[in-house]
Amino acid sequence: MNMHIKKDDMVIVLSGKDKGKKGKVLMASPDEGKVIVEKVSVATKHKKPRRQGEAGGIIKQETPIYACKVMRICPKCSKPTRPAYEILESGEKVRVCKHCGETI
Repeated sequence: MNMHIKKDDMVIVLSGKDKGKKGKVLMASPDEGKVIVEKVSVATKHKKPRRQGEAGGIIKQETPIYACKVMRICPKCSKPTRPAYEILESGEKVRVCKHCGETI
Protein backbone atom coordinates (compact mmCIF):
# COMPACT_ATOMS: atom_id res chain seq x y z
CA MET A 1 0.00 0.00 0.00
CA ASN A 2 1.34 3.44 -0.93
CA MET A 3 1.31 5.81 2.06
CA HIS A 4 1.68 9.59 2.08
CA ILE A 5 2.88 9.53 5.71
CA LYS A 6 6.46 8.69 6.67
CA LYS A 7 8.35 8.33 9.96
CA ASP A 8 9.14 11.65 11.75
CA ASP A 9 6.37 13.56 9.90
CA MET A 10 4.22 15.95 11.97
CA VAL A 11 0.55 15.01 11.55
CA ILE A 12 -2.89 16.02 12.79
CA VAL A 13 -5.62 13.47 13.56
CA LEU A 14 -8.74 14.00 11.43
CA SER A 15 -11.27 11.76 13.18
CA GLY A 16 -11.88 9.61 16.22
CA LYS A 17 -11.51 10.23 19.94
CA ASP A 18 -8.18 12.03 19.40
CA LYS A 19 -9.48 14.36 16.66
CA GLY A 20 -7.44 17.58 16.41
CA LYS A 21 -4.38 16.28 18.26
CA LYS A 22 -0.98 16.85 16.68
CA GLY A 23 2.05 14.61 17.01
CA LYS A 24 5.12 13.09 15.40
CA VAL A 25 4.90 9.75 13.58
CA LEU A 26 6.95 7.20 15.52
CA MET A 27 6.38 4.29 13.14
CA ALA A 28 4.70 3.82 9.76
CA SER A 29 3.55 0.39 8.58
CA PRO A 30 2.68 0.48 4.85
CA ASP A 31 1.71 -3.22 4.80
CA GLU A 32 -1.07 -2.63 7.34
CA GLY A 33 -1.76 0.98 6.33
CA LYS A 34 -1.30 2.13 9.93
CA VAL A 35 0.87 4.63 11.80
CA ILE A 36 1.83 5.14 15.44
CA VAL A 37 1.64 8.81 16.46
CA GLU A 38 3.28 10.22 19.59
CA LYS A 39 0.77 10.84 22.45
CA VAL A 40 -2.22 9.79 20.30
CA SER A 41 -4.41 6.71 20.81
CA VAL A 42 -2.77 5.80 24.12
CA ALA A 43 -3.79 2.48 25.68
CA THR A 44 -3.10 1.24 29.21
CA LYS A 45 -1.44 -2.18 29.47
CA HIS A 46 -1.05 -4.18 32.66
CA LYS A 47 2.39 -5.80 32.62
CA LYS A 48 2.92 -8.89 34.68
CA PRO A 49 6.40 -9.57 36.07
CA ARG A 50 8.01 -12.35 33.99
CA ARG A 51 11.06 -13.14 36.13
CA GLN A 52 11.71 -13.08 39.81
CA GLY A 53 12.81 -9.60 40.84
CA GLU A 54 11.30 -7.92 37.75
CA ALA A 55 8.70 -5.28 38.47
CA GLY A 56 5.26 -5.39 36.93
CA GLY A 57 2.98 -2.41 36.57
CA ILE A 58 0.70 -0.32 34.43
CA ILE A 59 2.22 0.96 31.18
CA LYS A 60 0.79 3.56 28.80
CA GLN A 61 1.56 2.75 25.17
CA GLU A 62 0.60 4.29 21.80
CA THR A 63 -1.49 2.03 19.56
CA PRO A 64 -1.60 2.10 15.75
CA ILE A 65 -4.25 4.12 13.90
CA TYR A 66 -5.14 4.03 10.21
CA ALA A 67 -3.04 6.33 8.02
CA CYS A 68 -6.18 7.65 6.29
CA LYS A 69 -7.23 9.20 9.63
CA VAL A 70 -4.20 11.53 9.78
CA MET A 71 -2.99 14.40 7.58
CA ARG A 72 0.57 15.67 7.29
CA ILE A 73 1.33 19.21 8.49
CA CYS A 74 3.59 21.25 6.18
CA PRO A 75 6.61 22.59 8.15
CA LYS A 76 6.72 25.78 6.02
CA CYS A 77 3.07 26.97 6.00
CA SER A 78 1.81 24.93 9.03
CA LYS A 79 -1.31 23.76 7.15
CA PRO A 80 -2.54 20.16 6.96
CA THR A 81 -1.94 18.87 3.45
CA ARG A 82 -1.72 15.66 1.50
CA PRO A 83 1.59 15.95 -0.35
CA ALA A 84 1.90 15.96 -4.12
CA TYR A 85 4.85 14.21 -5.74
CA GLU A 86 7.25 15.71 -8.28
CA ILE A 87 10.22 14.19 -10.06
CA LEU A 88 13.26 16.47 -10.19
CA GLU A 89 15.66 16.71 -13.14
CA SER A 90 18.07 14.48 -11.25
CA GLY A 91 15.37 11.77 -11.21
CA GLU A 92 14.69 12.11 -7.48
CA LYS A 93 11.05 11.87 -6.39
CA VAL A 94 10.16 14.50 -3.75
CA ARG A 95 7.05 15.42 -1.78
CA VAL A 96 5.63 18.91 -2.35
CA CYS A 97 3.09 20.88 -0.29
CA LYS A 98 -0.08 21.58 -2.30
CA HIS A 99 -0.70 24.87 -0.44
CA CYS A 100 2.66 26.65 -0.59
CA GLY A 101 4.52 24.62 -3.25
CA GLU A 102 7.58 24.04 -1.04
CA THR A 103 9.50 20.76 -1.05
CA ILE A 104 8.81 18.78 2.09
